Amino acid sequence: MREFKAKLGYFMKGATVFETGVNFSIFSKNAFRVTLEIFEKASDDEPIYIYDLNPSFNKIGDTWYVFIEGVKEGDYYTWRVDGPYKPKEGHIFDYNLHLLDPYAKAITPAYFKESFKKCLIVNSSKFLNLEEDIRPCRDFKDTIIYEMHIKLFTMNKNSLVIERGTYLGILEKIDYLKELGITAVELLPVFSYEPDDLDRKNPLTGENLRDVWGYNPIGFFSPSSNYITNLCENTVTCNQLAEFRTLVAELHKAGIEIILDVVFNHTGEGNEKGPIVSFKGLDNSIYYILEKDNKEKYCNYSGTGNTLNVSHPVVKELILDSLRYWYGVMNVDGFRFDLAAILGRDADGNWIGDLSLLKDISNDPILSKAKLIAEGWDAAGGYFLGEFPYGWAEWNGKFRDTVRKFIRGDKGQVWDLAIRIAGSPDLFGKSGREPYSSINFVTAHDGFTMWDLVSYNEKHNLENGENNLDGENNNNSWNCGIEGMTQDINIIRLRKRQVKNFIVILMVSQGVPMILMGDEMAKTQYGNNNAYCQDNENNWLDWSRLDKFSDIFYFYKKMIEFRKNYNCLKRNKYFENKDSNGNGLKDISWHGVNLNQPDWSYDSHSLAFLIDGLDENNLKGEHIYVALNSYHEKLRFEIPYIPGQRWYVVVDTYNEEKSFSEEDILLDKNYYDVQGRSSIILISK
Repeated sequence: MREFKAKLGYFMKGATVFETGVNFSIFSKNAFRVTLEIFEKASDDEPIYIYDLNPSFNKIGDTWYVFIEGVKEGDYYTWRVDGPYKPKEGHIFDYNLHLLDPYAKAITPAYFKESFKKCLIVNSSKFLNLEEDIRPCRDFKDTIIYEMHIKLFTMNKNSLVIERGTYLGILEKIDYLKELGITAVELLPVFSYEPDDLDRKNPLTGENLRDVWGYNPIGFFSPSSNYITNLCENTVTCNQLAEFRTLVAELHKAGIEIILDVVFNHTGEGNEKGPIVSFKGLDNSIYYILEKDNKEKYCNYSGTGNTLNVSHPVVKELILDSLRYWYGVMNVDGFRFDLAAILGRDADGNWIGDLSLLKDISNDPILSKAKLIAEGWDAAGGYFLGEFPYGWAEWNGKFRDTVRKFIRGDKGQVWDLAIRIAGSPDLFGKSGREPYSSINFVTAHDGFTMWDLVSYNEKHNLENGENNLDGENNNNSWNCGIEGMTQDINIIRLRKRQVKNFIVILMVSQGVPMILMGDEMAKTQYGNNNAYCQDNENNWLDWSRLDKFSDIFYFYKKMIEFRKNYNCLKRNKYFENKDSNGNGLKDISWHGVNLNQPDWSYDSHSLAFLIDGLDENNLKGEHIYVALNSYHEKLRFEIPYIPGQRWYVVVDTYNEEKSFSEEDILLDKNYYDVQGRSSIILISK
């Protein structure tokens, strides 16, 4: 029979393991009764020890704490909290509920659905291993991001991965990632999340729909157990921490950084009809922004039912502590913040930018070297792209939209395209930020894949069970003449060319390029542009497409390699449109079909530019000339003359067999016929 003894504890957040026991603490300002319950197994319903905290003995300010001798690592715990039940005032305390600790380092998985969720006691300090796990510490300007999902990447049997769909399964594909050439993976959320199974079925197949993306967190410190190996009760110890930590270390050994997609704008507890798992039951009116006139309801800036009150000191501290933990203990390299505009709002919903949590994060002494990436909008109409504090990079939605429209053949895009290619100085230069503040992308998890972008005019989301009402309606896509899959070889050729045109612009633009998992092998979701609930073979990466679309993979790989080889594509400063090194060339010059005559007119479908290959350190480099033609017919471009140098063809996306040439193909004319819907890249030697 185990023996336990409660003693005066320490003011330490969460559960902290000591040699003789464990220290526990929890925040609740409005509670009048707090109980800690200890369990021996994840599936147990009855605790092996219960302790009612004494507010006179176990409380400092609004934090309750206690040290329990006899509790050890591997035990489980929950909190029960009582207080006023006054929904109109925002209080919904219920002592009957078992609540999760917001600082829990591990949470029991969905495997134990017959029992309530519990927190696992873990000594996370043993996962530090910082001397053995050295970050690549790559400059932001040299970064090439690969956005991916842990499970969807390897779950398909044809991935030939042994540990499919897991943290460790990614290790079996590290050589693939290295061959592709990316420098960082950006993982869709890995925090423990809720819910898993949704309350609806796929109307076409009848299968249960499941939240696979994971954008409904219930713990900001706990890696999801959905991605661990051999999930069963006997292995539920701290596998999710150990296996996640192994993933980080092995990626670092391969020179690949790891960026986490983090969700701090809302939780998986949803609106007033959602579950009470943690924050609601601990102190609802503190953790969430409630409607002023009806505190039974939640402000919904996130579009998912609730909004965290990130301007409250306790919530701010929770988020900062979480980031420090993942960066300082789990040793990740950076973060991408979902709907980050919410983190820049006050409790009344006003944008406060430099006075907000965003500034606290970028100024934090521990997080100052982390890569910080924001999604600069939210679901309440806030669009603050370019307005984030210094130290932040941002997903550039304007880059995505402009490039899509230009490649589709829309009019009126050329002027804005030039600005996006130059690193969007209109957005980021005004606040003294650098070109690499712009995260350039054409596709991301939310929306069409690249192949679907050139294969569908409309979204096809019926399988999500929402009558095709979910997902973005304005995709700026073009199906190249036939909606969906086809065997028409001419349509397939055009689609491949359009994909290559996209990747050309992405890789020659100033900023940080991000590509979506599977785009390099023409991944399709069959027109579904909101595949968050499709945990099936239609959404798992189909590795057989790597052979079928080997030319696409090769082009992606070579364009990534090309970008890495030229410092002038990765500038620290914006172009100044002048000859800064005395070699007779402007740092960038803009052209049309005729030299020095860019066509900025509304009807224009073409743009050319020359980048001075002498980089900012005046090191010798080859000059780069790019011509983009989104018109349906060929255009003849006049090529600049550079004394003592000649031009060589590197890329011509119209050339199906040699879209990217590794040979020195000399251009023996002073012009180049760029075919309809094609792009070229020349280098001088």
